[in-house]
Amino acid sequence: MILELRNICKDYIQEKMVIPVLKNVSFSMEEGEYVAVMGPSGSGKTTLMNIVGCLDQATSGTFWLDGQDMSTCSENELSDIRLKKIGFVFQNFQLLPRQTALENVELPLTYAGVSRKERRERAAQALARVGLEDRMQFRPSQLSGGQKQRVAIARAMVNHPKILLADEPTGALDSTSGQQVMDLFQSLNEEGVSILMITHDREIAGYAGRMVSIRDGILRLEEQP
Repeated sequence: MILELRNICKDYIQEKMVIPVLKNVSFSMEEGEYVAVMGPSGSGKTTLMNIVGCLDQATSGTFWLDGQDMSTCSENELSDIRLKKIGFVFQNFQLLPRQTALENVELPLTYAGVSRKERRERAAQALARVGLEDRMQFRPSQLSGGQKQRVAIARAMVNHPKILLADEPTGALDSTSGQQVMDLFQSLNEEGVSILMITHDREIAGYAGRMVSIRDGILRLEEQP
């Protein structure tokens, strides 16, 4: 089991009012699975992703990642877990504009204290894996949307994380670039990478091996693509 959530609730306080966003969410995922969480805007799917990514904490409930109870972890431990066990891919890429593709991919390795020589080698390998060996010295402004997302995927994978979290990974892409990104995810999953993807698009969700839906903070029964 790569992750398990039991009775996860998340509330926000707004002008002294309690706003429930996630309501008793229970969900588990096996190592090597490719799961899509599908839901409309405001359904709670991004909040769920933030909790799974250790970017936010649940109001109540328990969450295990790779066999470890996240509620017992300090902020420093959570930061270490994000660095070593979780790869993030966002809709808007979140690349540093002044850094080259290679330097962007190196970033997690820099934070992990990897030597400069090894950083360069591993980042170059990751970019080659996503088909961008000829774009390593390009800055984000010189890349297409699809190429930026592939750089982001290379950065997410360079530390060999336990799970890849993708938040609307094709949302900012045209259909051709989106197809290339989904093909890459499929290939990574076939190599054993666990992927949890959130999307509002049923067609994109159909690439996953399993779908669940979330609406009004309630996770629905699993569906088949």
